[in-house]
Amino acid sequence: MLTPQGLKGKQFRITGTSYPRLGPPPRRGRRWLMLIGSLLALSLIALGGVQLVDIFTGRAKHSAAQACASARASGKPLAAPVAATSTAASPSGSPAAGSAAPGSPGSPAASGAPAAVSSTPLPAVTTAPQPQTVTVNVLNATGKAGLAAKTADELKQRGFTVGKVGNAPSALEGHVPGAAELVAGQTGAGAAALLGAQVTGATTMADARTDGSVDFVIGDGYSALLDPNAAATALAAALKPAPSASPLPGSC
Repeated sequence: MLTPQGLKGKQFRITGTSYPRLGPPPRRGRRWLMLIGSLLALSLIALGGVQLVDIFTGRAKHSAAQACASARASGKPLAAPVAATSTAASPSGSPAAGSAAPGSPGSPAASGAPAAVSSTPLPAVTTAPQPQTVTVNVLNATGKAGLAAKTADELKQRGFTVGKVGNAPSALEGHVPGAAELVAGQTGAGAAALLGAQVTGATTMADARTDGSVDFVIGDGYSALLDPNAAATALAAALKPAPSASPLPGSC
């Protein structure tokens, strides 16, 4: 190997098969970033492990149950109450109309004036009385003559006890757009459900009467009663309780 002049060849001669490699000097900032990243990764792994332990050991469910128990013990509601709305007792489930309805014997509207409709809806029922125990007043709010008497005869053949039969008060004439409007007190909710199953598209209203009678007000949309088999099917559907929604995870 040739050596430049002025240098001692033997002292600076390179021997062997390895050669020195030149690289960038180490940087402290890069080391700190790697250290911080490692610590963050370890923290995330530890947090995930704790959550998995809670899931498999059931600690989360136990904490939610304790929170629900504390809320019940304090007597404070977990959510704001929802205002009740009136619904029909008929199989169609149409909302009750807002017009007034005539009463029956023993009700404030026995004289023929429209009864005051209560803001409280009729309670939901899961059973219905026998037709023989239900007194129904059939009132015609349409311009078709003889419709109340014909409907009353059909209801009587089905076992209902017929009370008053005639025309509806003038305030209701032409103001019942549906098939029928059923008016009952709080004690007549089951009877209203039974009568609502006899016709399609009936709405239900509550008034201040204290007996179990029901006013069957015939509307402009009325054509005929359902046949007995269809009425029985509609009644079974109306009395079937609605399924309750499953609580969401973490809710009481």
